[in-house]
Amino acid sequence: MAPSWLELLLVTQFFSTCTNHLHSSRNECNLFCIDCEEQPIAFCYYCRICHHSTHRVIQVRRSSYHNVVRVSELEDILDISTVQTYVINGAKVLFLNERPQLRGVSVGKAMSSSPHKCETCSRALIDEFRFCSLGCNVSCYACFVYPFSKSFL
Repeated sequence: MAPSWLELLLVTQFFSTCTNHLHSSRNECNLFCIDCEEQPIAFCYYCRICHHSTHRVIQVRRSSYHNVVRVSELEDILDISTVQTYVINGAKVLFLNERPQLRGVSVGKAMSSSPHKCETCSRALIDEFRFCSLGCNVSCYACFVYPFSKSFL
């Protein structure tokens, strides 16, 4: 079973404007607290300072309109060894949720002939991983790798 904060992270809506800091420059809600197991809610930089300064916080980023998290922010708290990683803007990241696929449309020859497929959504993978995203990993209950690391035990 996945930790409850991970399930909340996957359903949280990010990148809205913080209603508490409308006129501030860094008011985009792209942060998530893994210590506060409340309703799924993203918050901004200023909310972090006020309410989450001593908590473990993950920053969600965007890549081609999809939410990603840096591997360095998750690798010490989750076993992400089965999830495909990508290098985007020089940082190793993974996608939070499954990305839509065009069915029946030819994609790049290297990807379409890849022997590696996501066990949940069948997306072609670049390397020998089992899942294309954290969401696919969580939804494959029978395949789910026990996600806790030493820091949660």
